[in-house]
Amino acid sequence: MTEIKKSITPMEHYNMSDFLRGQASKIMTSISETDTSAFVLKNGRPVVVVISNERYERLLKAGIDINEY
Repeated sequence: MTEIKKSITPMEHYNMSDFLRGQASKIMTSISETDTSAFVLKNGRPVVVVISNERYERLLKAGIDINEY
C-alpha cells in the first residue's frame, strides 16, 4: 500500500525588529489579505505565530481550538 504524504508549506517569518520599526500594520494587513500565517522571530528563534482571522475561524469550524493545546 502506498502512503500519501501531504507536503507542508513553510511559513513566512518576520523579525521582531520589523514590528519595532513600524511595520506591524503592513505585516498584519499582508497576513490578513493573503489568508496565511507567519512566525515572528526574536533573536532568530520563533516566539509567536500570527494567523489570519479567516484561517482561525476555519480551524474553529473544523473543531480545532488552538487555545486547548
